[in-house]
Amino acid sequence: MLNLDRLRTLDAVARHGSVSAAAEGLHVTTSAVSQQLAKLEREAGQQLLAKNGRGVRLTDAGRLLAEHAARILSQVELAHSDLEAHRGQAVGELLLGAFPTSVRGLFPGAMAVLRADHPQLRVRLQELEPDASLPRLVRGDIDLAVVLDWYNKPLSLPDGLAKAPLLDDPADVAMPADHPLAGRQEVDLEEFADDEWISWPKGEFCHDWLMFTLRSKGVEPRITHTAEEHHTQLALVGAGFGVAVAPRLGRGPVPANVTVVPVRSTMRRHIYAVWRADADRRPSIRAAVDALRKAAQSVET
Repeated sequence: MLNLDRLRTLDAVARHGSVSAAAEGLHVTTSAVSQQLAKLEREAGQQLLAKNGRGVRLTDAGRLLAEHAARILSQVELAHSDLEAHRGQAVGELLLGAFPTSVRGLFPGAMAVLRADHPQLRVRLQELEPDASLPRLVRGDIDLAVVLDWYNKPLSLPDGLAKAPLLDDPADVAMPADHPLAGRQEVDLEEFADDEWISWPKGEFCHDWLMFTLRSKGVEPRITHTAEEHHTQLALVGAGFGVAVAPRLGRGPVPANVTVVPVRSTMRRHIYAVWRADADRRPSIRAAVDALRKAAQSVET
């Protein structure tokens, strides 16, 4: 009898390409992955891994079983979905991941709706950037993610995911209150060619978007400071250390020493909910998407 947890481990190795990456994805040690695979080899009666330099590769038998494992795990997800759909109620546990400003701007309202309308549903929320939430969603560590992309830079989604749009979120330019452009009704990004910029940390999707967008306007960005939280970015702007992009969702009160001005060619983030397509029939997924849409309708952007 093939053990489901061990098949999940093999599937992780096949998807991630190495034992260490699979261990990171499964949030276990590399030793635990190796032990699971060794037990699976004994159950299968065949060698599933072979040495490949300093790493390992799947043998022909390993690739064959990994293909079956992916289908089996998908069928298990469908079985859970069908059982929940058969009950016709959003019950049990629902694990959610969302980027910070959506957590602040959408989730208090959405989770209040879920608690009122579905008292038997236990919701657990984690604050996660899209590059962290999407792999966890694919692995089954979370059930639904709220992610974003930008009007000119779409986010590539892995296969097997479904999505629903929630809202478009405009973004302004934040600048010190005494900035020469602070009194304007609208600005163009090109007008900040000589300014220093405060950005998200290097390597994050939004940082890459800012670099791409400014360069497309003929501006070579001078990123002098980076900060994860928008409120921290605004504090640095207010202290005179540069300008920043300031999305409106979850922004809250702007410091008195900061002015935000809309961009003439509107910059927008597209925000949407994403879940595994094979979980599409789960009432809890449907309930969460509906609650998020209701919360999005009440957001003033």
